[in-house]
Amino acid sequence: KMVTLLKERGCEAIAASSRLENRSDVEAEIDSVKPKFVLNCAGVTGRPNVDWCEDHKAETIRVNVIGTMSLIDLCETRGIHVTNFATGCIYKYDDEHTIGGKGFTEEDKPNFTGSFYSLTKGMVETMCRAYKHVLTLRFRMPISDDLNHRNFVTKITKYARVVDIPNSMTTLFDMLPVAALMIHKGLTGVFNFTNPGAVSHNEILTHYRTHVDPTFWWANFTEEQCNAILKAERSNNTLDTTKLETALADVRIPPIKEAVEGVFIRMAENLKAEGAFPPVNFKDSEGIPKPADAK
Repeated sequence: KMVTLLKERGCEAIAASSRLENRSDVEAEIDSVKPKFVLNCAGVTGRPNVDWCEDHKAETIRVNVIGTMSLIDLCETRGIHVTNFATGCIYKYDDEHTIGGKGFTEEDKPNFTGSFYSLTKGMVETMCRAYKHVLTLRFRMPISDDLNHRNFVTKITKYARVVDIPNSMTTLFDMLPVAALMIHKGLTGVFNFTNPGAVSHNEILTHYRTHVDPTFWWANFTEEQCNAILKAERSNNTLDTTKLETALADVRIPPIKEAVEGVFIRMAENLKAEGAFPPVNFKDSEGIPKPADAK
């Protein structure tokens, strides 16, 4: 999506063919292309989810830590600006940062290590701060206007039960153009890169049912019940976007509740254009039992 966006804006954008874990290949490609900017969107998140990283720690380190730092170091020695598409899933609500209270800032130390994936991401961000040419964008639970398998919405629509906790999230339709602007400006440092505010899983799924699939259902369970069936805990937090909004004072970034509704209006239009509206109800098609407490 980022390559397409940049090309639509008249920029020459080349998708890399080298793999992060292969330093010599990455170095050769950088020296061949001689880019002004490098965008790192690569990383191991695991399939089907981050639980994979718990059983593949060496592979996760090789890409998320060694590979990412190698890329940044190669660019440092060549004076190339790097944008690292990172994550804000390095925090969890605590006594100081409660649901509905103040959000985590860019200067708060990571307090979530419940998953190996998040642990590696927190380590890399700390090390990235030693490099002055790096722009770190902390995405969270990215949401797109389609039903791509990487879309946060697609993931949670397949679950019979979800937790209902407000979280900071990133709508790609609104935020990728902001990323392009920040890169063009040559900004550096760490930024919480989410739409302002927080939205809950129930709010998202309600919009999905309203705009996309009127037959859709789901039920809730607690965070403790969720963690009991997973190998790794999940991060839940709200990020403070003051630094981002201040740096781009002339750009309106829609609050997440507004942005999410726009996502589903566009999603419905896209699915209709594809002749795929309404989409197949995954849970019903897979014969997943509907709980008595389903909404």
